[in-house]
Amino acid sequence: MPDTARPQQSSPASGVPLPDGLSRVALWTAAAHAAEHRRPAPYVLDPWAGDFLHAAGFRGGPPGDGPLQRLLPDWAVVRTRFFDEHLTSAARSGCRQVVLLDAGLDTRAFRLDWPTGVHVFEVADPALLTFKDYVLDLAPPTCGRRSAVGVDPAGAWAEPLRAAGFDPALPTAWLCETLLYHLPPRQVASLVDAMTRLSAPGSTFGAECVNARAVDSPVVAPFLDALAATGIAWHWRLAEPERWWAEQGWDAAVADLFTLPYVVQRLAPHLPLLGEAAAKTVFLTTGTLAARG
Repeated sequence: MPDTARPQQSSPASGVPLPDGLSRVALWTAAAHAAEHRRPAPYVLDPWAGDFLHAAGFRGGPPGDGPLQRLLPDWAVVRTRFFDEHLTSAARSGCRQVVLLDAGLDTRAFRLDWPTGVHVFEVADPALLTFKDYVLDLAPPTCGRRSAVGVDPAGAWAEPLRAAGFDPALPTAWLCETLLYHLPPRQVASLVDAMTRLSAPGSTFGAECVNARAVDSPVVAPFLDALAATGIAWHWRLAEPERWWAEQGWDAAVADLFTLPYVVQRLAPHLPLLGEAAAKTVFLTTGTLAARG
């Protein structure tokens, strides 16, 4: 993670050290998943989310109390559901390698219905993976194989990934769910370059990208101020995501979220306070490796 040099906090229930900083983002997502799991018809089934919160002694959510903060738990669920469907579709289409960059407390290797033979690689801070494995307590993955790659996902992760069994000759489904916009632009470019060089034809990616045109809005700006007070910031922003990804070698598209029934159902109650433009603060972007000439 970008700020793993920060002091670590201890998990009161387990005694396992939990990295500070962006691990809070993982816990905010776990809190959203735990609440979702209690719904009668949840969009995301994550039975470990509540266990992560208990082991970390965590209560709360993103800082501040504006309308965007009230949207974020539902947004986290929508985002998870979207990328769940993207990854399982990619796996069924031939991507038998799945790489979760900055996997955090992601439990997709354990809760999704993967086709036979999928190998899920989780690249994340070693301390966070240790905490996560403690809570999972030898739960069997639903994929064919899961490899935890304990290395800073913003650093030199390519060789450790290959050492864990990754084969760059095979199509891969990559996911950068919340990592990229926390990094400086040069680090984003370096990470995506490494991802591209390791991708075989047929590879796909998914990434959440911040909409550069939305961050100064009256709804979003106060949240970013509250976020900055915690030491976390959004450094990387895009106005034209399809163009940027094309320059990196990927044919990309931004999801039209309001054509998805689960998005409409979940976010509609927030729109009177936020407006549709503010609800599009980020782009859920997916793509495939462009043909190389």
